[in-house]
Amino acid sequence: MLKECMIRGLVEAGCDEAGRGPLAGSVFAAAVVLDPERVRRVPEFEWLNDSKQLTDKQRYALRPVIEREAVAWAVVDVSPQEIDQLNILQCSILGMQRALDRLSIRPQHILVDGNKWKPYVPEGELLEIPADTVVHGDATYMSIAAASVLAKTYRDDYMLRLHAEYPQYGWATNKGYPTAEHYAAIKKYGVTPYHRMTFNLKM
Repeated sequence: MLKECMIRGLVEAGCDEAGRGPLAGSVFAAAVVLDPERVRRVPEFEWLNDSKQLTDKQRYALRPVIEREAVAWAVVDVSPQEIDQLNILQCSILGMQRALDRLSIRPQHILVDGNKWKPYVPEGELLEIPADTVVHGDATYMSIAAASVLAKTYRDDYMLRLHAEYPQYGWATNKGYPTAEHYAAIKKYGVTPYHRMTFNLKM
């Protein structure tokens, strides 16, 4: 069972991203605020985990539960063009902070998957919201795990849409990651507007 929160009594948002490693497509980020009391009453949260540890079926079954039961949630994407301009690490952090901006309530504390973060001061405010980075946070805290599920499923849906536009790259299955199939398609067909030009696009 994952931990419900880090600091009890605070409005706490968990943040995570999906899609740092692919050669193509946006990186997606999510922020989720959960109510520990509500979480205890929802049986599905018992199998909430890091999205990488779940099957597609489990992730898509959890997504509407998270969206329905969360106090607040938001998902955003950061484009390949921004990734090329800023680098993928900066865009991952930027995406998570944009997701925080879109929450319907202001968190008092932030939990971030990983070990990198930048001070986050909401627009119109003067003080930074305290944050803790947690390595393997998506397998430790429910709010981060919920964010990981949303970011992953929304990115997968996005890659399916791109696959319909460029089916030759196999994005329906490889989701833009650097597989042999993807490299072979780049060599044969060239790059698309969705490829990250600052990444290594040659095998």
